[in-house]
Amino acid sequence: MEARLNLFSNAVAGRFFKHLNAAGGTVTDSPLPLATQELVKLRASQINGCGFCADMHSKEAAHAGESQTRLNLVAAWREATVFTDAERAALELAEQGTRIADAAGGVTDEAWANAAEHYDEDQLAALVSLIAVINAYNRLNVVVRQPAGDYKVGQFG
Repeated sequence: MEARLNLFSNAVAGRFFKHLNAAGGTVTDSPLPLATQELVKLRASQINGCGFCADMHSKEAAHAGESQTRLNLVAAWREATVFTDAERAALELAEQGTRIADAAGGVTDEAWANAAEHYDEDQLAALVSLIAVINAYNRLNVVVRQPAGDYKVGQFG
């Protein structure tokens, strides 16, 4: 499989990624726990069908010490006993924030209130920003049909 467009060698895409990566770096450096960040990125990528990002974030999470059991259960987090209440709230917000078109009201007040019980304002800002950034990456990769499976941990820095 070959991508429709090489996002890694195109000058316009390169300039765009520079800014998107800077936005992502702001989230990475935020007080939102890194484990939560990887779980959210993985779940959004699964929902969006972005194999490239699902590959990347599952490998990065495993490298950072995330258990294979938790990674295997992200798609079924509601039934899994391995996630904290805070992580469940973040995953719910990520799902609703990713599936905006599926519900006329977007993210429910209940999902927001649940997340707000577990995260302070800076963490919530980081979580919302993370959901936006990973969805942008997912869309780029899905549109160009970026192949998945060859990602190496730390490949992009």
